[in-house]
Amino acid sequence: MESEKSGRNYRGSARGKTGAPPKRKPVKTNRAEPGNDTIRLNRYIANAGICSRREADELIKAGVIRVNGEVVTSLGTKVLPGDKVQYENQTLKTEKKYYVLLNKPKDFITTTDDPFERKTVMNLIKSACRERIYPVGRLDKNTTGLLLFTNDGDLAKKLTHPRHRIQKIYHVVLDKHLAKHDFDSVLKGIQLDDGLIKADKLAYVKDSQNKNEIGIELHSGRNRIVRRIFESLGYKVLKLDRVSFAGLTKKDLPRGTWRYLDQKEISFLRMK
Repeated sequence: MESEKSGRNYRGSARGKTGAPPKRKPVKTNRAEPGNDTIRLNRYIANAGICSRREADELIKAGVIRVNGEVVTSLGTKVLPGDKVQYENQTLKTEKKYYVLLNKPKDFITTTDDPFERKTVMNLIKSACRERIYPVGRLDKNTTGLLLFTNDGDLAKKLTHPRHRIQKIYHVVLDKHLAKHDFDSVLKGIQLDDGLIKADKLAYVKDSQNKNEIGIELHSGRNRIVRRIFESLGYKVLKLDRVSFAGLTKKDLPRGTWRYLDQKEISFLRMK
């Protein structure tokens, strides 16, 4: 427990004398014909790293998206690769999707930019890609462990939405033994300022001689939730490490290093 990767199909189209397919001009309106070359406009916007598909739908309805110079408000719009898609005055380009897993060390804050020039997690993964990727959720400065980065807005939103109940496992080291009645309270539920919270699973760490090392599994993404649980019971959290996030683990990933997710892992996350 947490002790938190063309050809066109011209079938059916007319051909000239040379056998080459006729050139197809990009549409000038929002009425691109469905086909193998088309992509839904909301997906195109999401692939550009602007936002999720659902948020892209809101941008389309708001009339701030243009396709080849014309405002598009129809959610069913499909566009061609050669079409010019703009958000306000910015021309969008679809990005390659990246999925980067970091084993975060202490003393790095989870933010994409810091006005005080403190060390951020972005410093640790800056060589991963040229595209702008973002942390999925956050770990506070003194918390270590797994942190996922991506420019896949749809997946990021899915992994942070409470409805999907994404599993997180932490290894907690307390300043004293966790009493049995407090152990039971964490499982039954504790009332915090922002509502009731209870662990999905809880256990003393087996290879520890003391009962101050705890493994706790939660699906909540509330701010500093693990620390607040134990602090509400009179304990101080000395160490907090996320050892599993959404089924991903720290195996073969030393502290302070990162790796790309493989396709199997990406598909696994999309199925959640």
